[in-house]
Amino acid sequence: MRVPRQILTMHAVRRASSVPAGMVSFVPACSTADAHSLELLQDFVSRARRLFVITGAGLSTESGIPDYRSEGVGLYARTDRRPMQYSEFVRSAKARQRYWARNFVGWPQFSSHLPNSAHRALQRWEERGKLHWLVTQNVDSLHSKAGQKRLTELHGCAHRVMCLGCGAVSEREELQARFIALNPEWRAQTSGVAPDGDVFIEDEQVLHFRVPSCEACGGILKPEVTFFGDNVNKATVQFVRDRLAESDAVLVAGSSLQVYSGYKFLLAAGDRKMSVAILNIGPTRADHLAELKVSGRCGEVLAAIHSV
Repeated sequence: MRVPRQILTMHAVRRASSVPAGMVSFVPACSTADAHSLELLQDFVSRARRLFVITGAGLSTESGIPDYRSEGVGLYARTDRRPMQYSEFVRSAKARQRYWARNFVGWPQFSSHLPNSAHRALQRWEERGKLHWLVTQNVDSLHSKAGQKRLTELHGCAHRVMCLGCGAVSEREELQARFIALNPEWRAQTSGVAPDGDVFIEDEQVLHFRVPSCEACGGILKPEVTFFGDNVNKATVQFVRDRLAESDAVLVAGSSLQVYSGYKFLLAAGDRKMSVAILNIGPTRADHLAELKVSGRCGEVLAAIHSV
């Protein structure tokens, strides 16, 4: 369904924010514009028969989960903190203690976040046969909570925990109970929320936090997510490539595609001469590959698009 290449950068119609009342907004400012952008995106979706969708953190900011790179409100803009690196987590018991202490405090809030109108819209597209496959770079489980089935969590899911020794996978909620049992009197003061389920705690507060090992083999426990500096499983990458090959158009929603693990699927789509549309606030790494670029809140825009 490739159409003559023409990059069209439009803005979305402004509606009431979909961020839950009383919750800090991590959605960057987005200017208003005419409804023509919705018409163009509607036409793009209508022409697609087997739509391949890639989502990123910009989809979940409207559920109250911060991202890393958004101007003014992302982690990198708000603080000088950086996410845990895989190599540091593996080699340092102190790093793991610090990570899990922060994650333990942040988990009740992180795990309670709910899907927003963007997640629900994409789930409806799947139900109606429009969406062939959805690949998310998010680890928050919000697509699953919305009922999405044709789904690959490219970077894993923070709601699961794996053992680096024996490979056993368990529920993150079960680990929370073990943390509580090991640290009944432990308390910490926090100074802000970060992406992927953790909060900011000063290092001296975590000195006495106890971290459990794998119940099966005594190995190191890690969230079943791809940390920075780690690689996505090759079988997962090939599976996603196969789903892309079955599709006829690509929609990116809420991702700057700065991480190569997601961007490479846009390169593959370009090689296949597939039609590409991007919905995101701010520039993306793949803007040059898109025939349509819409700037707007994902929830507001996707909820207005019919999967016909």
